[in-house]
Amino acid sequence: MPTLPDKSIDMILCDPPYGMKYQSSRRTATPQFNKIENDDAMDWVPLFLKECFRVLKDDSHAYVFCNDYAISDFRRAFEVAGFKAKRTLVWVKNNHTSGDLLGDYGNKTEFIIYAQKGRRLLRGGRDTNVLLFNRVAQLRHPTQKPVDLCEYLICKSSNEGDTVLDPFAGSGTTGVACIKTRREFILIEKDPKYVAIIEKRIRATQPPLMMAL
Repeated sequence: MPTLPDKSIDMILCDPPYGMKYQSSRRTATPQFNKIENDDAMDWVPLFLKECFRVLKDDSHAYVFCNDYAISDFRRAFEVAGFKAKRTLVWVKNNHTSGDLLGDYGNKTEFIIYAQKGRRLLRGGRDTNVLLFNRVAQLRHPTQKPVDLCEYLICKSSNEGDTVLDPFAGSGTTGVACIKTRREFILIEKDPKYVAIIEKRIRATQPPLMMAL
């Protein structure tokens, strides 16, 4: 992110580590995914959000996924960085987690902090903060998000031709959603395994205008 110019990005959408040492709890003989790297602390969040504020254009939006444990940390860091932390969106999935099957409630939600740099109106009508989208059935990444959910957020907060930044690209879902909605995108991912997955997905995703030919 330090290589990006000031005020060069129209929107940020990302799913960073939540500081919870996450590893998929699906019961398989051999774990499909490793633990999320650097997911054991939240001390990086303030500097990260300051960089987000720097690279975003004035009057723009940022969306950051988080869980219920991390909401206050992220909201506080947003405000310190200069953002106005607006609504916390609630993504309701069509399935719940496993985890402690007998001693805890099954988790069916994730949260998305919606923040503004300056003020920008949302596109379309006024929707509620409860988002109903099915989880991804065949995961390429342990915390992969649905393309249609990302498309929805991108369309609410950017215009065609705008540039969307995802600093934690994972399997590249933000890039796929941008192609489908005619946006430009910049993806940042440090794990070579997921970089290869991203490249494959991007090559396989055709822009809508090309699909219509």
